Amino acid sequence: PIPVKMTESYDCTECKESLFGLKYILKETNPYCVKCYDDLFSNNCEVCQKVIGCTSKDLSYKGRHWHSECFLCIKCSQSLVDRPFATKDELLMCVECYSSEYSSKCHSCLKTIMPGSKKMEHKGNSWHKNCFTCNRCQQPIGTRSFIQKDANNYCMPCYEKQFALQCVTCKKPITTVGVNYHDQPWHKECFVCIGCKQQLAGQRFTSRDDFAYCLDCFCNLFAKKCASCTTPISGIGGTKYISFEQRQWHTDCFNCKGCSASLVGRGFLTCKDDILCPECVTDF
Repeated sequence: PIPVKMTESYDCTECKESLFGLKYILKETNPYCVKCYDDLFSNNCEVCQKVIGCTSKDLSYKGRHWHSECFLCIKCSQSLVDRPFATKDELLMCVECYSSEYSSKCHSCLKTIMPGSKKMEHKGNSWHKNCFTCNRCQQPIGTRSFIQKDANNYCMPCYEKQFALQCVTCKKPITTVGVNYHDQPWHKECFVCIGCKQQLAGQRFTSRDDFAYCLDCFCNLFAKKCASCTTPISGIGGTKYISFEQRQWHTDCFNCKGCSASLVGRGFLTCKDDILCPECVTDF
């Protein structure tokens, strides 16, 4: 409100005193003397608690009011009029004091990250945007993927070049899930059976001459065949079998040709390619 000097006969809306020759303030077309206006409508200063009169400059922020001379930084007491400022627990501070007291320090250059400026954060540390760089190529990482190693940050291409293991099969870096076998690294999708190319990660497998095989391929290629059922005898995982004169049988297949009784642990005789219990020998 701007005080207006009286030029005609006028009375204060509140106290009814004549405003002739006095300054007054119009509020919604109603005239008030300066005292009544201050009593009714002026705000109290947050610092000194005194009325901010209509003749004083009223500075307001989020519903709070100050005299211009009271609008000061709580730390250094410098005037905040026409200057940027910040608040902490409703206390006013200049940007410099706020930054010194509360702002993060850049993990790289150790300087304060000023309020409002762009910053990067990772695992409790903060960086200026331009300080958040790859330790190898020194280029800003920005929002690209990166890996942290030994407290240093690396963009993905640099990390792969410097640290990632190379797959024995495809010679490319292993950056996700890998398999280690015989102290050599593979991508999960590259660690496959040498015979059928099926992935072996998470499955039972065996090896021969440094090549990995799934159980089916190993048995088909190398296992001896049962003399009875002709299917492979893997011998893997403690599988028991019977061996006699260059021939092998699954224990479940080592039965008399005549009566089909199991001959495991029993005496037996052979007749050509057949095995017989003593009781059945006379029938052949």
